[in-house]
Amino acid sequence: MLRSHVCAELTRLLQRYASSTPRPLDLASLLSFGRPVTATSVLSSVNYALAEIPRRLATRVRSLESLPFIVGTNPYVASTLDAYRDSFQLLATYPPVTTLDENRHFAEQLEDLVERHVNDIPTMAKGFLESAKYMSPTQISNFLDGAIRNRISVRLIAEQHIAISRALEAASQGEVGNIGVVEMQCSPSRMIRMCESYVAELCSATLGTSPTVVIDGLPDATFAYVPVHLEYIVTEILKNSFRATVECHKASQRPLPPVRITLSPPPYSAPGAKQSNFFSMRIRDEGGGVSPGNMARIFSYAFTTAKSGDADHDADGGGGPYAAQHVGGLANISGGDTNLFSEITSKGLQTGMGTIAGLGYGLPMSRLYAAYFGGDLRLMSLDGWGSDVYLKLRCLDEAGDSAI
Repeated sequence: MLRSHVCAELTRLLQRYASSTPRPLDLASLLSFGRPVTATSVLSSVNYALAEIPRRLATRVRSLESLPFIVGTNPYVASTLDAYRDSFQLLATYPPVTTLDENRHFAEQLEDLVERHVNDIPTMAKGFLESAKYMSPTQISNFLDGAIRNRISVRLIAEQHIAISRALEAASQGEVGNIGVVEMQCSPSRMIRMCESYVAELCSATLGTSPTVVIDGLPDATFAYVPVHLEYIVTEILKNSFRATVECHKASQRPLPPVRITLSPPPYSAPGAKQSNFFSMRIRDEGGGVSPGNMARIFSYAFTTAKSGDADHDADGGGGPYAAQHVGGLANISGGDTNLFSEITSKGLQTGMGTIAGLGYGLPMSRLYAAYFGGDLRLMSLDGWGSDVYLKLRCLDEAGDSAI
């Protein structure tokens, strides 16, 4: 009887929150909580988090509940739904936070909640992999697009509040030039070198060698951005470029051609003139390009050229590039020990995507991250030669509303 009462109460809560459409994420307001960090701004931030996160969680619960029955009963999908319900109930019933002591406790619980959801996307990916025949590719794509955009907004709100709460606790404004999770002088060159180091180690471990990265354009340029978002995008692009370069030139005795990255900050505009607020990058490789037959599918979920080692899914059934990462990621969904390939985003809770190489989620998710604040990611292929990725990212110090 008690369990029935709890379920009925949860259903009523979900109905109430799901019927209240989440407000567009106002980045200007989110940044204002850290300009500067004060007791008042932190308490405003916690009120914003408690109002907006449950709305978005309710949306995801309803979306998962509306999946076809056979998909919803998949254990990976069902476990994700249970996790969302638990987190929604925690935040929707959380008492008002009116003091800094209460906020300290709330921030700790919010951080635990963020960590508990770190493997949501790879968990759902496994579920959809097993249930793909029960939904069309368009249905799966639409669902995952919504789920990932929702995830970005939830984690952005949560991580921003956690970051400014920590800054106040430390009686400082955090790292110099940071406003919560937004780094006002984010260096793409530094991020590229960090990602290059990780991807080179991964590529060498799986393919025996790796190319280098040459940065040109304006390598000293910086812009305001969420660094872990940039980390995820650059890592996924480099993984594709490195693997393609090695595979294309493995029979040659010549040194591997480098991956070249051109950095282009917004051009200077005279006072009063319309200003471009986008930082652009061009990542080009000589990895042979993408075959014309595959170009239409490169941004489709579950399309991948990295082999998983499953003879039912791979024509050669021989493992192939990044197979170790693919297997390690799926194993860790169930809580196994981590390894070299287990968690690309361990330094940041924002993305927290677990390991999904070999599942075909890298490019579509990177494009969603780029587009979230109004940017873009496009890939052009010169078949037989290489690929160019054009990445345009919005400078967040000038950004207003973002897509939810």
